[in-house]
Amino acid sequence: MARMSDDTTNRPAPSSPLTRRHLLQAGSLVLLLGSQQIARGASIVAVRVWPAPEYSRVTLESDTPLVAKQFFVASPPRLAVDIEGIDLNPALKDLVAKVRPDDPNIKAIRVGQNAPNVVRLVIDLKQEAVPQVFTLQPVAAYQHRLVFDLYPAKAVDPMEALISERLRDAGPQTAQSHQPAMGSGVPPEADPLGDLIAQHGNRPAPSVPAKPAPAPAPATPPSVVATAPTPPVTPPPEPAPSKRPVGPTVATAQRTDRIIIVALDPGHGGEDPGAIGPGGTREKDVVLRIAHLLRDRINASSVGGSPMRAFLTRDADFFVPLGTRVEKARRVQADLFISIHADAFTTPAAKGASVFALSQKGASSTAARWLANKENQADLVGGLNVKSQDRNVQQMLLDMSTTAQINDSLKLGSHLLGQIGDMAKLHKPRVEQAGFAVLKAPDIPSVLVETAFISNPEEEAKLRSAAYQTQLADALMRGIKLYFAKNPPLARSRTV
Repeated sequence: MARMSDDTTNRPAPSSPLTRRHLLQAGSLVLLLGSQQIARGASIVAVRVWPAPEYSRVTLESDTPLVAKQFFVASPPRLAVDIEGIDLNPALKDLVAKVRPDDPNIKAIRVGQNAPNVVRLVIDLKQEAVPQVFTLQPVAAYQHRLVFDLYPAKAVDPMEALISERLRDAGPQTAQSHQPAMGSGVPPEADPLGDLIAQHGNRPAPSVPAKPAPAPAPATPPSVVATAPTPPVTPPPEPAPSKRPVGPTVATAQRTDRIIIVALDPGHGGEDPGAIGPGGTREKDVVLRIAHLLRDRINASSVGGSPMRAFLTRDADFFVPLGTRVEKARRVQADLFISIHADAFTTPAAKGASVFALSQKGASSTAARWLANKENQADLVGGLNVKSQDRNVQQMLLDMSTTAQINDSLKLGSHLLGQIGDMAKLHKPRVEQAGFAVLKAPDIPSVLVETAFISNPEEEAKLRSAAYQTQLADALMRGIKLYFAKNPPLARSRTV
């Protein structure tokens, strides 16, 4: 009994008030430390600056959401932002050195610890701007992002930029070269650039004496081709053209006395890298190089004696929303729209180039539907400020397709596909169709070219090759010329 009494005496109580109090105190300490960590909380994991003529973007990426208060000062123009819950760290200090001297909008960035747990970010601007500050939820490889988009107060007009670029390339003698000698009696030559400027500025184009000719047909939109009327139902894609060189039997494009504009749309860019190959090749870099090569070829070419000009929806590494790409092409009255991409799939075995046109009735294959859905999510990755988007642009992307546009797009796609097939393997022998958002311009023949599968190691190596990029640009140029040879661009009506 005594031994039992001793055992009972030495055994601790099952639960004493002291033990519970200790547990409560320890738990409170853990919660307090945790709340302090959350309050101080966010860690900046990356900072990026993306300069572009249309706007410049500054991005702060953090592991938790950031809370910011901003105010704009007009003179001198600058944006000040107080970011709460963080302390000045090396990543934020690196932001100062990321501003490039040629940034058209940002002069400099300053950061400092404005108060305990508050960092002040000041963005000095080169001109008056309209800032947009918004946050993005984690998506793809990105965590929480705080984004500053700085738009010039005077928006960049893509048509004016195109004209200025043309004048720079033409040189100072261009204007004089189109003027007749005084007293020579020689009529002035047709000036396509003057025509383009007149159209843009709503000024009458200079009259050009010409030989008597039948009355011109009524003006039609650029996307309508002067051929036999097409049926209201979209026909199946025409077979790829013959690989034989163009001979005398092919119709020759007639002179239109204006510049022929081809809009090139290098996919992705900026915050959106696009597909990434197994070797680390980024889609946005490859397609931009191909677009630059094709631009040089277009600018050195002509159609029926009329000069051609390439317009790029982005000519550097910055993000352009899908709707803006279409809008920019329409603002310069582009005759064609070619979006350039590098395909990716869930398995590395997929290979071959493809060409896509818009579909009003659903995708032509399961793979086409999958690809269109993936490409249409580019705005989520690139970081679109949804609240600022013009409702007209959003409505345009819903359904602004026409049967005539799709028919012309299929013709263009067939010519491009046939020429690509001369130098590379094709994924499908015909033009496929799907609901790509960038192909929905109602009045511009539009196609999307998947140059190769960047997810395939062999094709990734080709896409990195300068030789393959050059061959691809040459093939696309031949396809464009073949399209215009059979579908001459029509003269646009002039606004008086």
